[in-house]
Amino acid sequence: MSAAALSHGQNNRWIGRIAIYGLLILFAILYLMPLFVMLVTSFKTMDEIQNGNMLSLPQAPTIDPWLKAWGETCVGLTCAGIKGYFWNSLKMVVPAVAISTILGALNGYVLTKWRFPGHTLVFGLMLFACFIPFQSVLLPMATILGSLGRLGVTLQDQVGLSFGLGNPTVNLVIVHVIYGLGFTTLFFRNYYEAFPNELVRAAQVDGASFFQIFRRIMLPNSLPIIVVTVIYQFTNIWNDFLFASAYAGSGESMPMTVALNNVVNTSTGVVEYNVNMAAAMIAAMPTLLVYIVAGRYFVRGLMAGAVKG
Repeated sequence: MSAAALSHGQNNRWIGRIAIYGLLILFAILYLMPLFVMLVTSFKTMDEIQNGNMLSLPQAPTIDPWLKAWGETCVGLTCAGIKGYFWNSLKMVVPAVAISTILGALNGYVLTKWRFPGHTLVFGLMLFACFIPFQSVLLPMATILGSLGRLGVTLQDQVGLSFGLGNPTVNLVIVHVIYGLGFTTLFFRNYYEAFPNELVRAAQVDGASFFQIFRRIMLPNSLPIIVVTVIYQFTNIWNDFLFASAYAGSGESMPMTVALNNVVNTSTGVVEYNVNMAAAMIAAMPTLLVYIVAGRYFVRGLMAGAVKG
């Protein structure tokens, strides 16, 4: 091949790379533009917002909108903010993610290493549950939660303990654990499918029990898929609005998403865009931090069980 042909081929490759990276940069800018507008608007005063360009940087940056959105700035005896609702979301998300991840790992372990007659049917039904729309389970789930609430009242009267049944936060934990179990089982089942069966058999020969194998062999080697599951579940549960608005009511037990919607929709007079944007940034901060800290492990974990052998 001549030098001219080689040079022509290299030029074409460079042109192709420039075009690809140019499109990627353009799409990244378009995708991140709303986030940029939210961030800069949250540090502006109302005068600057009304008289300036929404894409311009704040000329006199202020954190007052963030303090007011969080609830640290009070007018008289009223301290409106989302601080309490932020902690409500944390109290809901942490146990829901932990429980659904552990149960998903156990299900995946059983469906791959302790198979029983009909295990494919069970997995198929759990997989089918992943595609059930949220709206179709609202009324049946409300009926179940009502029954659990009445059971909690009965237990409280008889033994003095209700175990939190009927509490809006506990209700949301139950809902998200049940609804997320199909996805967590799918993740762990596919991951454990590629895990060597010989290790499990060797542990059985050595006398290891069901839970010893799970705790000492399976879980220590499951970090990639655990990261995937935690990120997926955390994002879905934290950003959920439908279940939160349906089962948490409108009181002090509301999670962040419902409170944020109320903050935006209950503005009277001049709409404080800076406060609204600051509240939205606070609500989005946990998921952003999760992806920044553990995002690079997300794709690795998804691909870890993609190929067997």
